[in-house]
Amino acid sequence: MLQRHPLGTVAHLWRYPTKSLAPEALDAVDCDENGLAGDRTRALFVTNRDHARTDKPYRGKEHELLHTRATPAEAVTLGAARGVALALRTDGRFFDLEPVSLVFDTWLREGERLVGRTLEPQRYRPNLYIETHGDFAASEADLVDRILAIGAVRLRVSQPIARCVTTTYDLRTGESDPRVLSAIANERDNTMGIYAHVVNPGHIQRGDAIRIDGA
Repeated sequence: MLQRHPLGTVAHLWRYPTKSLAPEALDAVDCDENGLAGDRTRALFVTNRDHARTDKPYRGKEHELLHTRATPAEAVTLGAARGVALALRTDGRFFDLEPVSLVFDTWLREGERLVGRTLEPQRYRPNLYIETHGDFAASEADLVDRILAIGAVRLRVSQPIARCVTTTYDLRTGESDPRVLSAIANERDNTMGIYAHVVNPGHIQRGDAIRIDGA
């Protein structure tokens, strides 16, 4: 059901100054066609000539503790311990597919029921975590091509987000729990959350209402 009244509110805002590293929690942020200000403006690229990720970003798939490190220097040390040389790049915005990602609490709760354990939103590294109203029942697929309105900001949903092994890593220890991915893969078409691009820029803050524009 895609109701006209607010779907819910923005409960958390996060940006990731360096791709794959620790998030920065925000109370408010400007958002333009490049996504949230300061999000993924840096990335660590593999420089080893014999590595499978040569000249590509070093990601959580390659190291289960990257998400626990806040600075590039710390991540470089992690890589070096495994023989991986990394170089910091600051010449772009380093997104996987789209500049904004969202996870709704109803999707996370469904995942928890499937997995049989608590799932922290940060396992899925969203920019926005939405707490929904009680009658919200839309799936990720239901929102594709819809425009989400948050104040003046308009986000067009492009696709559900397919998930990988990084979602299995404990947020503190890096220990993997394969159930976290297998349940989502088997029961939710391997998706959790949505990608969107920015149609209209503006300012987002925690507590803002989120609506379907034109529903």
